[in-house]
Parts: sequence; C-alpha cells; structure tokens
Amino acid sequence: MSDKRRPPESEQQPSITMSDDDKRSVGEMSSGSAKVVHEVVRLQGDEELSRPLQSLILSGFAAGVAISASLLVEASLHMHMPKAEWADLVVFLGYPVGFIIVILGKLQLFTESTVTAVLPLATHPTFRNLRRLLRLWIAVFVANMAGTMFVAFLIARCIVVRPDQLVAAIEVSTPIMAHDWLTTLLLATPAGFLIASIAWTLPNARGSEFWVILIVTYAIALGGFSHVVAGSAEAWLLMLTGQATIAATCGFILPALLGNLIGGTGLFAVVAHGQVRNEIETET
Repeated sequence: MSDKRRPPESEQQPSITMSDDDKRSVGEMSSGSAKVVHEVVRLQGDEELSRPLQSLILSGFAAGVAISASLLVEASLHMHMPKAEWADLVVFLGYPVGFIIVILGKLQLFTESTVTAVLPLATHPTFRNLRRLLRLWIAVFVANMAGTMFVAFLIARCIVVRPDQLVAAIEVSTPIMAHDWLTTLLLATPAGFLIASIAWTLPNARGSEFWVILIVTYAIALGGFSHVVAGSAEAWLLMLTGQATIAATCGFILPALLGNLIGGTGLFAVVAHGQVRNEIETET
C-alpha cells in the first residue's frame, strides 16, 4: 500500500546538497520579500527623520537645483527637434535627468519622502513620529521650492542659458498652465504614486537603479502627469518671465502638492504598509 502511494521516481523532488557559500549566493540572488523591502524603506525613512534640520534644508535645496536639470535638458532637446508630433517623445527623454541626479545622489526630494518617511509613522503611530514627519516635509518642500526658484531665476536672466535656450525653456514649460486646479490635482496623483514606487522598487533593483528611475520618470513625462518639484521649476520660470501670474503659479504648485501627497502617501504608502502590517504585528 505504501509503495502505491509513493510518487514515481520521475516525480520525486531531488535532494540538493548545498554548501554555506551556495546558500549565501542563493540568498543574494533572490529578491527581498515585501516584508524585507518594507523594513529597508522604513529604516531609510527613519534615518531621514533623524537628520539635523540644517542637513535636510541643504540637501533639499540641492535637490531643487539638481532636478531643474530636467527642464534644461528638455529645453535643449526641444531646440534641436523639428515641428512634428513625435518630437515630444524625444524631448521627454530629458525629464528623467534631474530625477536620476537627485535619487542616485541621495538628495532630499519631497515626493520620495511621501512613502519613505511615512512608513516609520505607519509602523509606530506616535506623536513623536508625526512631529518628525511634519518637520521633514516642511523643511524639504520649502528647500526644494527655493532650489527650483533659484535655477528658474538664473534661466530667466539668461545667466546660465542663451536667449534661444530661454525661449525653448518657456515653450517647454507653458503646457503646465493649461490645466485648471482640479485637473492638476488629478494629474499629480499618479505622479506621486509613481515616484513613491521608485523608493519601494530600488531595494530590489540590484544594479538596475538607473533604468528604474529612467522608465518611471519617463512615464510621468509621457503621461503629462504633474510633479510638484520638477513642475515648480517650470512654473517659477513662467512667473519670472511674465508668462504667468503669481496666482496661476500657486494654482499649479498647491494642487500638484496635494495630488502628489494623495498618490504617494494616501495610495502607495498605505497599500505598501497594509500588505505587510499583519505580518509585522504577528512578529511583534
């Protein structure tokens, strides 16, 4: 009877003897589970929350300056492209440049912190963590805006660009003012979700970080989604060159900020934490 129940030899799982080095190699090659990724991102967020205020401000300002490279590269590509429908597909390749510099350079970008800095609060919901989160968000957002405004001023005064590059930068920037408040908010929500997904994906990228950032941010440009920091460089430029009023500029930045928060924190961070919450609670 026991022989009949036993699977044929061809169906039996072979026994594999592995050395400790082999087991280590398997562990290194396999992707981290959702729980492992959650812990990696949470620890990153906790480190960000613990940084001195001066470090957050300087890093945030540097991120605002660096992400403005997206506008400069897009404008340069726009200058050399013919008037054709497909031209934007090439121009949009400039959009990821600033994000690549900021994210791989470990600079403080507000929209990344919508998931990284939120996970410590979601895991340990205390007033202390809430204060730390609000401190980081305010410092980084203000510093990001100051950085993009600084570069926009340099562009508007033709200090870092030629007059023809300024014209191209204005042409590239103009479309962000075509939407009303609600449309901007709705377009900013997927952008917040996608940027948050980068922070979640990078721990498993294993040498492909460049391509992850490139593909996701190119998708944001391709979809016409609104990113508050990258878009603020364009909004400030239009305001400083008289192409947009202060009210119109704020009419882009505020709904884009809210939409990025909804997409990054309200959707991605909640879902990312929710999928492993029970496992974390069981262990604790």
